[in-house]
Amino acid sequence: MKPVSSNRSGFIYNITLNKTEQKEQQGYSIDLLETNDIGSNYKVTIKIPMSVGWIEDVYMDTLSNYGSKSFKLNFKENKDGLSIFEADIFLMTSALYKYDFTFTANGNRLYMDSNMRISNHSNYENKGQLSVNFKTPDWAKGATMYHIFVDRFSRGQLEKMPEMDGREIKNWNDEVKVPGEHDVWNNDYYGGDLQGIINHLGYFQSLGVDVLYLSPIVYAQSVDRYATSDYEQIDPYVGTKEDLKNLCNEAHKRGIRIVLDAVFNHTGDNSKYFNRQGKFDTTGAIQDPNSYYGSFYRKNDKGEYDCWYGFGHLPRCNGESYNWQQYIYGEGGIIDQWFDLGIDGLRLDVADELTDSFIENIRKAVHRNKEDGLIIGEVWKYAMTEPRSYMASGKGMDSQMDYPLCDALMRYFRFADTYKAKGVIQNILNEYPKEIRNVLMNFTSTHDISRPINIFGSDKFVYDRPYIWDTIKDGEKQLPAHVFNDYKMTMEEYRKGKELFEAYSFCLNFMPGILSIFYGDEIGMTGYGNIINRSPFDLTKADRELLEFFRILGQARKRETFLKEADLKMLDINDKYIMFERNSNNGDALIAVNRTDESIPYNIPSSYEKYDNAYTMKLSNRKTLNPYSGVAFIKK
Repeated sequence: MKPVSSNRSGFIYNITLNKTEQKEQQGYSIDLLETNDIGSNYKVTIKIPMSVGWIEDVYMDTLSNYGSKSFKLNFKENKDGLSIFEADIFLMTSALYKYDFTFTANGNRLYMDSNMRISNHSNYENKGQLSVNFKTPDWAKGATMYHIFVDRFSRGQLEKMPEMDGREIKNWNDEVKVPGEHDVWNNDYYGGDLQGIINHLGYFQSLGVDVLYLSPIVYAQSVDRYATSDYEQIDPYVGTKEDLKNLCNEAHKRGIRIVLDAVFNHTGDNSKYFNRQGKFDTTGAIQDPNSYYGSFYRKNDKGEYDCWYGFGHLPRCNGESYNWQQYIYGEGGIIDQWFDLGIDGLRLDVADELTDSFIENIRKAVHRNKEDGLIIGEVWKYAMTEPRSYMASGKGMDSQMDYPLCDALMRYFRFADTYKAKGVIQNILNEYPKEIRNVLMNFTSTHDISRPINIFGSDKFVYDRPYIWDTIKDGEKQLPAHVFNDYKMTMEEYRKGKELFEAYSFCLNFMPGILSIFYGDEIGMTGYGNIINRSPFDLTKADRELLEFFRILGQARKRETFLKEADLKMLDINDKYIMFERNSNNGDALIAVNRTDESIPYNIPSSYEKYDNAYTMKLSNRKTLNPYSGVAFIKK
């Protein structure tokens, strides 16, 4: 029998009850018996000290996306001062079951939690966690990811970019400008391509990168390529299918996986599917709603094609359409075609706007191609606690972009918001199974938000916005993005932003999950808002000190492999520093990070006093955290 993944499953732990009962062992085990597509059978055994009284009515109480359910355990025997109860139970596939045990002793109802503590009440935070028939890819756990906005990273093609209708070709050194309110957006192309990414594989290795996440690369009508024109073709400025194959092959030789951005919620209106401008040799939805492509799109109550957030060039796709479903995830569909080229996973754009069944079938298609394929969803809220099943069911996404955690930690380092940081971290520990926590995408920044040095160093970001990276308002009116075209950080702002960014990154580096570096954050790129943040990458302008810092972080993640699956235990979050542990059978780590510009005295647990293996910033030590610095003590 194989123990399942659970905080305590498969083991009996010794605990001290009191001075007269030290030899008693109480606890429980949950052993996997067999599994199928629907769920799994388990052998559950619990041992309860007879000293608590006459024991009866023993149950395992579970809570999941299916609701609550109790399983009665049957008496087996009394042995060595313990009453032993057991049962074979069946649990449906789910990413997370919360559970504890209840029983009656001398007429009193008692509870045993995941720490084997017996009390007269149930503690939600101490319930056990169990994933049934759900496992995330081992290669993604604790990985370092590099997020590339392809057009702006590197141009590897030597020949001149061909002119194309509606595309403005820019020189690599041209500044990115936000168009005016009535100007054309997303038509400025710098020519970053797949060959440019291949040319930098050694650079990624120097950062300890395990995963490259590429913004959309298929043929599209916009430079960000979120307005798809043809899913079956690589955009001509990006390269060819052979280039993608070559990238996957060369990356795999270096132990690097490839994740593609998948935009299945909407297409562009200038596409072979919608064909508003009639530029494609197809009968698009706009020409004939009853055509094959007509069923790809949703209509509103007025019978008009629905568009994403009212943007007329982004008609929304119909997840209930059989034709659309088969085109994307059917045999020989888009997902099969992409994986045939060698990719390893998908990032689902606006995943929370796709239907649950659509995402579940995407998972089937991904696993049909690669059993350990990764699916990350763009969800800005807590995906596990939404009234949706696309994460909790264990049949959909493996992970999400962890906007709640990154916003909370950025707020903490920028504004000392301990309340939100504590709440968000505790919520993740309570509501997310370990399998998901280990692959949550924790980022330095993304293509949708301002650069972190701006967030940490500029006064253009304020405490009371929904997200810390939201731009400021003039009264109640959002300032237009083009106002900041000529905004430049002062040297003092940059220095402050860099120091806080380093402290934030050090903290994030030792948290569970994937560390995702948005291209250029590691070399000190700046940019206010989600257009100017997409400047062309230029390694010759790198902040070498910051780059070396990120290389050291990458080396630490590579070296301390136990961190990939180590548990998280929060020790302290105050207005000056954050302290937490990472614990596993293969090693432990104590991390403390100072968010202030002062040297802070602090105390570390005595169990770390004799260990000298440590990663330190700015000469911090066992007694003092220097300004904007951190330490990570390792014991194995």
